[in-house]
Amino acid sequence: MNTRENWLVELSAEEIDGQTRAQARLRLTDYETVSGSGRAAHGPSDGGVTLIREQIAIARALSDLAGKLLYEAAEGIEDITHKPSHLHL
Repeated sequence: MNTRENWLVELSAEEIDGQTRAQARLRLTDYETVSGSGRAAHGPSDGGVTLIREQIAIARALSDLAGKLLYEAAEGIEDITHKPSHLHL
């Protein structure tokens, strides 16, 4: 069986109180979304470049989203098999 679906992840980042905060949202169905969040603090290693902090925060948000999506997949497997699922990133 060959199927193809395109899933779009919406990314956003903003500066709040000296931190860059990011959100990553994935719409699974018309009624269900999974989202992850990430942060990056201003620091001397970023050289004051906003893009660097945004990249860090977005990467963390995507990682958080990936973990939540994998957790939901594991729950789905367990619901079907009635056995523990062992999925890892």
